Order: sequence, then C-alpha cells, then structure tokens
Amino acid sequence: MSYNTILYDVEDGILTLTLNRPEILNAYNREMQSEMVDALDRADADDEVRAIIVTGAGRGFCAGADLSSGGSTFNADGREDRESGLQRDGGGVLTLRIFELNKPIIAAINGPAVGVGVTMTLPMDIRIAADTAKFGFVFSRRGIVPEACSSYFLPRIVGINQALEWCYSGRVFPAQEALDGRLVRSIHQKEDLLPEARRIAREIAENTSAISVSLIRHMMWRMLGADHPMEAHKLDSRGVYYTGKSADSKEGVEAFLEKRDARFPGKVSADMPEFFPWWEERKFS
Repeated sequence: MSYNTILYDVEDGILTLTLNRPEILNAYNREMQSEMVDALDRADADDEVRAIIVTGAGRGFCAGADLSSGGSTFNADGREDRESGLQRDGGGVLTLRIFELNKPIIAAINGPAVGVGVTMTLPMDIRIAADTAKFGFVFSRRGIVPEACSSYFLPRIVGINQALEWCYSGRVFPAQEALDGRLVRSIHQKEDLLPEARRIAREIAENTSAISVSLIRHMMWRMLGADHPMEAHKLDSRGVYYTGKSADSKEGVEAFLEKRDARFPGKVSADMPEFFPWWEERKFS
C-alpha cells in the first residue's frame, strides 16, 4: 500500500516510518493520522518487522497540527464530516494505537517537534533527538489544552513539575533542555541520528525473542498505573510461567549454554501465551 503523507520502508527487520510533508515541516492532518494508524496495523501484522523507527522528512520532525484552516482549525463542529456527539481528538487516536503496539518503537526526532509533533512521541519507547531539534507543548498559546493523551504520558515520563512548567508556558525549548528534563534519551549530530536509532533497533531485532519483547513492552507500560507491586508480581508470575515452557525459552537457554546466537522460533502473530492480552479481562461487556 502506498501513502501520501508518510513513507514506509522495511530493511533488516526494522521499519522506518517517515512523516513526509517536508514543505510544511510535516504538519499533522487527518490523512497523516489515518495513514500512521494503518501503517502501525500493518507493522503489527508483519512478523518480519521487529522494531519501528519514526522520523521526519526534511528539516523538521513535525511542526504540529496543520493550521491551514485558520482560526477554525480546532473547531470540530465546523467540519463537514462531523459525527454526532463529542469528537475524538485525532492525536489521541494515534497515541492510543501506539500504546497498543506489539513492537518496540523509537522516535528519531530530527528537527522541530511541536504540539502533536511532540505528544505523538510520548507513548514511543525511546526518544532520541538531533541537536537541532526543538520542542514545544504550545497548547496554552493556541487557546486549547494538551491532547494525544499527553496528560497521562508526559507526567509519567518527566514528572509532574516539569510537565506543568512546559505546558503552562507553552514555550518552545531546545534539545538540551529536553535531555535535561528527561524527555529524550540522548542528543546526536543530525547525520548520526538515524544510524543511532537503527543501532538501537538492530540490537533488539538481532538478539531477542519477539514474544519476550512484546510482552515486556505491554507489562512495563501497563504497570505504570498499578496501585501496588503485587499487581506486577501477579503479572510477572503469569508471564514467567507461560514463557518458561515456550520454544523461545528453550532456545534461549540452549543457545547460551552452547555459546551461540539464539534463533528464536516464536512469532507474535501466532505464538503469544494464552493469558495475552490480559488487560482485556477488565473490559466492560
């Protein structure tokens, strides 16, 4: 499938998704939202994809929402395709899909990341930035509030004090401040950014069980809301019990003892343990 606003490229088990509207700094619109969700669905269904990198074309990562509609940009009641009732936030549709991913995902932030351009990265697992990158939670300066589930993600990543300072002021800040505030893992020269993202992704893709990584991703993110470590103990116990009798576990131990690289046979599409997805037990029905 071809896309209009993003590029989809798989090489050596690593999918690179490139936001591709460089003439307007990859500004986010509803078509990009739809195409990103479709691309993530496609990646989750493809066992050859072991890790995902998201970056931007040109000099920007994502300048935020496309404001070409002018003052009515954020007025959902004015849209021709408006549905009845409260309208869902488009950034949240994407970040919730990222939250549900079965694959690790890395943000390689190559330039300005403002508004939804930065909030879309919050449910990604690792964020690295070019030294030319700039960030801004600019919502208060546009007369709206943070979106894309950022009121959930941002305080968990950087702490409530830092989250509130950035969101109250709405100011744009440099990559070094993002690093100091724990928003990003590391800063790199622009030409070194994608190689570093690929190095991280390749280490995962070449050395680990896809099933283990998928379970770890969901366990870590979902335990952020647990109210007692016993919840983690119960989940850990189920995880160790079921993965401990899997073909991947047998291969991992034998490869270690035989001093060779492991060749894990398990596929996320077919071999996840029977308790997965455990969180659906709590859904209302």
